Amino acid sequence: MRALIVGCGYVGLPLGAALVKKGHEVFGLRRSPSAASELKNAGIQPLMADITCPETLTALPRSWDWVVNTVSAGGGGLPAYRQAYLEGTRNLMAWLKEQPPKKYVYTSSTGVYGQTDGSAVKEESPTVPAAETGRVLVETERVLIQAFREHRFPVVILRVAGIYGPGRGHWFQQFLKNEARIEGRGERLLNMVHRDDVAGIIVECLESAHSGSVYNVVDDEPITQWRYFHWLADTLGRHLPPAGGEVEPDRKRGLTNKKVLNRRLKMELGYQFKYPTFREGLTVEIQRLEETGQLDSSAGE
Repeated sequence: MRALIVGCGYVGLPLGAALVKKGHEVFGLRRSPSAASELKNAGIQPLMADITCPETLTALPRSWDWVVNTVSAGGGGLPAYRQAYLEGTRNLMAWLKEQPPKKYVYTSSTGVYGQTDGSAVKEESPTVPAAETGRVLVETERVLIQAFREHRFPVVILRVAGIYGPGRGHWFQQFLKNEARIEGRGERLLNMVHRDDVAGIIVECLESAHSGSVYNVVDDEPITQWRYFHWLADTLGRHLPPAGGEVEPDRKRGLTNKKVLNRRLKMELGYQFKYPTFREGLTVEIQRLEETGQLDSSAGE
């Protein structure tokens, strides 16, 4: 298959490498040529364009079997979200209109869910987030679902939890820097998924998911903040972060507390997680940091 990965970065790079290994012809789209050598080293053919500037798309080839949109808003706020996700998706849809792909996978976010009561969340659960950024994500999904319903556009939507992996993971990085704190009594649930599993799930969706499907992409164990930090403290021989602080809304996602379920993903696609919980994933990352001398064993003592 001829595949295009839009926003071929933290997730897109290992995804592209996995597709190349399977014998597919893979192209990676980035805004800047600076990553060209990294893409080429993975066997991915680099393309340069910015989906927020539709005129930059016109010179690109349009014949694709698979298109994956893994674009991120980066560190920006609401304007960046609207531009990268909503307007970027509309621009891509217009560009692909004449020659739609056989499959289009879009990485959305569990930020579309606004539940705050610790309840279990399935794909059918209400998507009424309090955060404005979450509402942009919901609106973007609606654009894609409407395209499927009206024009049979072959979209699969993945609602991805907090991604961690090599060099990434908000709570883990905060802990390593001694900047973490336990909010309230640490009862808020954290929903996570390893970067490599996100890539693996996208491959599975390209190969076998039905168009119009929506899947929660999250590992098998949503964990309370207290239990998460307690495991890290025990594993690394460090003190627990200070407790009792005010529970503050995430500046992008707002304050949520929910248990996101992955049952549909496992039942319909039969996906087997490489890292079923954060414990397996962070054990590998901790070993990597130790082997490369990046883990300060004296910190927190």
